[in-house]
Amino acid sequence: MLSRVANNLIWLDRYMERGNSIINLLKLNFTANQDSPELFPWAPIIKNYNDHDNDFTTEDPIECIEYMVFNTGHSNSIVNIVTRARENARSVQEHISRELWLNVNNYYLFLTDKTLPQQLQEGDPIMFLDRLKSFHLMYQGNTDLTQERGPSYYFMSVGKYLERVIQISDYTAIKLVEISKTTDRLEQTFYWKNLLLSLGGYQLYLKKHKSAFTEGHVITMVFQDKLFPRSVYYCINKLYMHIQKLIEIQELEKNNLEFLLGKLESTIKYTTIDSINEQGLENFIQEIKDDIRNISLSINTVYFSNANS
Repeated sequence: MLSRVANNLIWLDRYMERGNSIINLLKLNFTANQDSPELFPWAPIIKNYNDHDNDFTTEDPIECIEYMVFNTGHSNSIVNIVTRARENARSVQEHISRELWLNVNNYYLFLTDKTLPQQLQEGDPIMFLDRLKSFHLMYQGNTDLTQERGPSYYFMSVGKYLERVIQISDYTAIKLVEISKTTDRLEQTFYWKNLLLSLGGYQLYLKKHKSAFTEGHVITMVFQDKLFPRSVYYCINKLYMHIQKLIEIQELEKNNLEFLLGKLESTIKYTTIDSINEQGLENFIQEIKDDIRNISLSINTVYFSNANS
């Protein structure tokens, strides 16, 4: 497979995963902000996804959602992310299913409807975000049901799980900043609950731990749970599996990828809560993000001549 095609397949899924994550976060923060604007402000989310030279600031919920969805001057706005996903999908149409292409193209056409911003202004923001979310759910379903299991699927999966680990790490880092600002146990519980909701792990957590939101249990689930599909450990295992498939069919050279993935998997699997607390959770998260960056660079170095940004 040509390097540019593989690169576009990876970034197609990275963009769709990023868009899905942002919409989840916008929806959850809107609900939490309505109840406790002082605990769940918009500034941390805007700052995390914003361009370094952009000084957009407001705490108006609708303005924040509008900015994160429609602002073409913001590189991580949903419209820009979906536009780039569509460009990648269009360039690899012969490598993806027709259903996937139509899904991404219809999403783009929906987002660029000139009346859509007005619908956000006049309607229910949650229903609006759910409509956006439905395109991502259809994309995931179409990938699972219509994309043949071959090089294209494996490259797309690599992109999805690379991006998912980054998003999980960013979510957690945002909450850690908020938690560090208070010593109130109840407020800290709200933040941990909010983190689990943003990752879709709230119900699973309650099944395991009832209603006790403790730092140790939350961190173990977010980073080390083997069955939770948005835990870092689960994503690294999936990433390793799909990279192994690409190596087996000689679409990817070994290089040091297996070593880097094995190192990261071991770090997450065997690190205890005590050792995480000793080094600091922020440092632990940064170490994971650095390892993911090195894995991504290793893929680019060994296989691709050009990479998206």
